[in-house]
Amino acid sequence: MTPSTQAIRRATTSGLSAAVHQSAPLSKRGLLERLFTFAFQHLVYPQIWEDPVVDMDALGIGPDDHVVTIASGGCNVLSYLTANPAAITAVDLNGAHVALTRLKLCGLRHLPDYETFFAFFGRSDTAANVEAYRRFIRPRLDAASRTYWEGRRLGGKARIDSFAENFYRQGLLGWFIGTSHLVARLYGRDPAAILKARSLDEQQAMYAQHLAPMLDKPIIRWLIRQPATLYGLGIPPSQYRALAADQADGIACVLKQRLERLACGFPIDSNYFAWQAFGRRYPTAEGAALPPYLQRENFQDLRERADRVRVRHDSMTRFLAESPPRSVDCFVLLDAQDWMNDADLTALWTEILRTARPGARVVFRTAADERLLPGRIPDHILDSFDYDPEACREFCRRDRSSIYGGFHLYRLEQFPADRVPVRVAKLRQDCTGELLSDATASESARTGQRLEQEGDA
Repeated sequence: MTPSTQAIRRATTSGLSAAVHQSAPLSKRGLLERLFTFAFQHLVYPQIWEDPVVDMDALGIGPDDHVVTIASGGCNVLSYLTANPAAITAVDLNGAHVALTRLKLCGLRHLPDYETFFAFFGRSDTAANVEAYRRFIRPRLDAASRTYWEGRRLGGKARIDSFAENFYRQGLLGWFIGTSHLVARLYGRDPAAILKARSLDEQQAMYAQHLAPMLDKPIIRWLIRQPATLYGLGIPPSQYRALAADQADGIACVLKQRLERLACGFPIDSNYFAWQAFGRRYPTAEGAALPPYLQRENFQDLRERADRVRVRHDSMTRFLAESPPRSVDCFVLLDAQDWMNDADLTALWTEILRTARPGARVVFRTAADERLLPGRIPDHILDSFDYDPEACREFCRRDRSSIYGGFHLYRLEQFPADRVPVRVAKLRQDCTGELLSDATASESARTGQRLEQEGDA
């Protein structure tokens, strides 16, 4: 193991431990939390599981906006570029997700054309991708990410070889979906059959035939009552408890409802999340639904905007604490707050309030259908933001990923009296160097040094 890989692993473990460990080590909850941390050290999400179209509609990203988001699989980081923001900063505690996001950015910049880019990140199942990596990406990829992708996985092959073997079957989520398919076939069911449906009625019929009966099997119901079973979905113990409490009949009822929505809530040809869940791939027919960053019509714009993105191996709270006041327009927190205790939430929202520009927007999701924040962070912070429950429910209904109980949008409209406005320079010119030209000279110098060390070439 090279020093770079060791450093990535240590940083990932340290950050995850701080985020997840809330109970005594030898307690049942403490043991489950540490088991989750061990599982989450590696690649979890080959594809992010939040709908970027809903995010962009809620955020209303503008040309002068600085977006700060959790990276996860990097899909939405690139997809947000279709909204033409001035800058995007992607942060993640998981070093594998950081390496994946940087790989996608480097491929966007340097792969020769759309066809090669889609073969690499859309199909992800041909040996030509490994050759494309060696020829076009490797010479330009930062050293830490290169070390990660050329490191060995279980079985002895290099991680980059997974792009010749359907990358979307890799990672904790890929393995979880694969295992689910295997169990279904053992019971004589075929999850992929639903992809042949030609209408919502046919989707409903195929769901009833192939998917719904699975969740009624006693062994399946027992498995999903075990928190560790759902680690493959990236669900830590605290989020599992929130899910289980969302329905009177417990976790099995919640999962059945959300699986039905994923299978039947949207036309199958418009929902690439359903294709990943039931087909373990993206559709490849002309005009098929794809993430925005993989759509042909967006390729050239995204290539020209790729240099607006920076990637940090860090927590959201720590990154914001190092950022100047009034420097962020859009915050995307995914479902990370489901992991947090009240002190963690307060620390995060204190920094959000400090770094938010006038009119800033914050979006996040929750496993349960609940507000999450009231009563858990100080009122003076929460009262600075506007919240429209009905609009949030509508955004949740439109989210094709279908697995969350709540979508939440907070908009900053008010400011405490002691907050002095700070003039914010345009970020587009500064996104590869200083974060803000209005920062003090020392802050700017530190920011530039930090970016150089990150290797976001």
